[in-house]
Amino acid sequence: MPLTGAGISAESGLATFRDSGGLWEGYKVEDVATPEAWARNPEMVLDFYNQRRKSALHAKPNRGHEVLAELQNYFDVTVVTQNVDDLHERAGSGNVIHLHGSLFESRSTLDHSLVYKINGWELNLGDKCARGSQLRPNIVWFGEMVPMMEVAAQIAAQADVFLVVGTSMAVYPAAGLINYVDQHIPKYIVDPKIPDVRAMTNLHFIAEKASTGMEKVRELLRMK
Repeated sequence: MPLTGAGISAESGLATFRDSGGLWEGYKVEDVATPEAWARNPEMVLDFYNQRRKSALHAKPNRGHEVLAELQNYFDVTVVTQNVDDLHERAGSGNVIHLHGSLFESRSTLDHSLVYKINGWELNLGDKCARGSQLRPNIVWFGEMVPMMEVAAQIAAQADVFLVVGTSMAVYPAAGLINYVDQHIPKYIVDPKIPDVRAMTNLHFIAEKASTGMEKVRELLRMK
C-alpha cells in the first residue's frame, strides 16, 4: 500500500503550504481551508480552490506517479493519498483513496451524500445541489473528520508492503496509518527529508524525491 503526500505533487509543479512558511500560494490556511473560513468568506474559499483546480489541470503526472501506477502490474495496489489532485488517476492508478477529498468534486452544504464531479475549473457562488443548497469543494478541511480514514487503516493493516512517498508524516490522522502496518512488513520511506519514524522495524529509507526514489523502490521490489 502506498501512502502519498504533497511532495509527489510538488514535483509536478503544485505548491504545498508546508514548504512556504505556513502560506499556500500566498493564503493563510485558516483563511481558505477551514469550516470557519467558509462561513466567513465563501467567495474567497471558492476562488482559492478554483485557482488550485486550474493549476492541477495544467500539471502532469511525474515519474513517481507513473511507477506507483506500474505497481499494479505486480501487486494488488490501493493508493492512499493526502493529495486532492487527480495526478495518480491520470498516471494510471486505478484504485485511489483520497483521504482529504478531491479537488474535482463538489458537495452539498446541506446533504454531504450529494457529491458532484466538477467539469473544468470553476465552482462559484450560486452553484447549487439538487436540494437547492450551495455547493462547496469536496475537501476535508482542517478541523473536519476524515471519513475515509477507517477504510485506509484496514488496508494498511492488510498490506504486504507499505510505501510512504512524498510526505512529512506530520499531518494526522494520515500519518498514523503506518502504525496499523504489521511490524514484520517491509516499509519503504521515500522523501528527501526522512520523517521521524526510526523507532519502527523493517524500515527502508530512500532520501530522494519521488520520481527518482520510486525507481529505486522498483528495483528493490524486483519489478521488471
